[in-house]
Amino acid sequence: MALGSKQQLTEESRAALKIGEVAKLSAIGIEALRFYERSGLLGRPARTQSGYRVYDTAVLKRLDFIKRAQVLGFSLDEIKRIIADKLAGRSPCLEVREIVRHRLEELDKRMKEMRRYRRELGAALTQWDQTGELDGHVCGLIEGTEIEHSNPPPRGLSKNKRLQ
Repeated sequence: MALGSKQQLTEESRAALKIGEVAKLSAIGIEALRFYERSGLLGRPARTQSGYRVYDTAVLKRLDFIKRAQVLGFSLDEIKRIIADKLAGRSPCLEVREIVRHRLEELDKRMKEMRRYRRELGAALTQWDQTGELDGHVCGLIEGTEIEHSNPPPRGLSKNKRLQ
């Protein structure tokens, strides 16, 4: 076999990757790949006569994009829309910026809430340290604490029933 034909055979085998090879090269599990395919994140791969999925090497770039987008906080639905925009010939960059802008606003809000919650917990602990032990149904310290971030009552129980 001539070197040129051997090199061509190697290039052809790279262009036709089975799902296990894609999983190994991308570090993404086979089930995740199948899920991505069903979800429309990956195009439908060709099939061999025996039914095996055969992917083009471009799938590796798509998977890298999906992983990067996930690390940046994009949901799979958002990633699917971004990919669809690109495939339709539209630049998804404006939508990407808007998604990130909105996500940053949400994070700022959550961080503000977490700082307030931190202050409330700190104040409760300071009060508990001064109080010491306090009898209650389970723990009087918890039961007697008013905190803005308290959880809603369990379903079917009003606040009065919950305190009994």
